[in-house]
Amino acid sequence: MGTFRVNCVLENHVDPKPTARVTKALVDTGSDYTWIPEGTLRKIGVVEQKRDLAFVMANGQTITRSVGFAVIRVNGHFTIDEVVFACKGDSTLLGARAITGLNLRVDARNKRLVAGGPLTAA
Repeated sequence: MGTFRVNCVLENHVDPKPTARVTKALVDTGSDYTWIPEGTLRKIGVVEQKRDLAFVMANGQTITRSVGFAVIRVNGHFTIDEVVFACKGDSTLLGARAITGLNLRVDARNKRLVAGGPLTAA
């Protein structure tokens, strides 16, 4: 499939005025969650809502991280989703839940996100 990266803007879901631009987030449909550096999330006032959630990494290792809520904007689309407070050494990822919430889908051939089309109602 190949990999690619996108730029996104994050906002605090309570106070959207402070924003943070995140460059080159890896589009990762294998990750449910979006992972953003903890310093970036703290800078815009995102707070930890869930602590010590267990995550199984691609190499099989289990780690724990905190999770908060943020508005995620990509190419004119936006969603509110849970975001992981990524620690030093963690990748910055745009995960599958955010991609779905943005109503986007992966165009693997052209390595980009494209409109997802009509939403399923039932």
